Amino acid sequence: MESGSAEHTVSTDRFEQQVGAGDRFQFGENWQRFLAVLNEERLAEAERSLREMLRAPSLVGKSFLDVGSGSGLFSLAAVRLGASAVHSIDFDPTSVACTREVKRRLEPSAEDWTIERGNVLDDAEMAALGQWDIVYAWGVLHHTGDMRTAMENVAPLVAPTGRLFISIYNDQGLKSRLWRRVKQVFNTLPAALRGPFVVAVMAPFELRAAFTYSLAMNPLGYVRLWTEYKRSRGMSRWHDLVDWVGGYPFEVAKPEAVFGLYRDLGFRLSSLQTVGGGLGCNQFVFERDPERA
Repeated sequence: MESGSAEHTVSTDRFEQQVGAGDRFQFGENWQRFLAVLNEERLAEAERSLREMLRAPSLVGKSFLDVGSGSGLFSLAAVRLGASAVHSIDFDPTSVACTREVKRRLEPSAEDWTIERGNVLDDAEMAALGQWDIVYAWGVLHHTGDMRTAMENVAPLVAPTGRLFISIYNDQGLKSRLWRRVKQVFNTLPAALRGPFVVAVMAPFELRAAFTYSLAMNPLGYVRLWTEYKRSRGMSRWHDLVDWVGGYPFEVAKPEAVFGLYRDLGFRLSSLQTVGGGLGCNQFVFERDPERA
């Protein structure tokens, strides 16, 4: 997994081939643009979301593995929450660069924060990572092209008393299949047309949201969707929309399917936040079931 290894070169070639064929969205390019709006308020909200779902005031004394670090925001949040060690991996080389840039800017002295390129579908790479107190994979595993294998591969990374925090796109049946087609189209478009395509696709949803807030006599509520951070885990609404329209490969799962898979792998549910059967990601925190250890 070192930058000069043959494995790294092969992996990079495969990534570039997938992007060139329109089979993979370049998440890293989107998060690279997000760095321009990353600030302390967004970081504070990312920290809050981690504390809330993990039901912990801090991560002091806990090791944290960020599978699919993206912008690096949540690796940084883990560092700020006192994690004893943070390790960030991502398949997208630009996402790796983003995470390194976030560290350089905001936590250059964090010696226990390490960053490298990695592929969650590579059994040997994952086995070499060892075990961690917190394994975090938010909005990642369903974009690998083999969600089930990715979900299975993160399970052994969780320490005996550790926790697994993941989010998986909710299965909406036909709607999900239509969204998959939208994402495929996005990734075949020239770069100049992708922004306008996002606007065209999401405009009806944004107009509906604005209308709903207006009916509730709260027009500023819609404005706050774009200006506040609490509804977006510290992320940017625009960058999230681009991520949503472009995010491909794309797989989905019903909550009960996620429960069943991890139950069979020896886990039990600790925390859950769903989208109520709608659009978006269901969030799960699992811990190892001591009765099945």
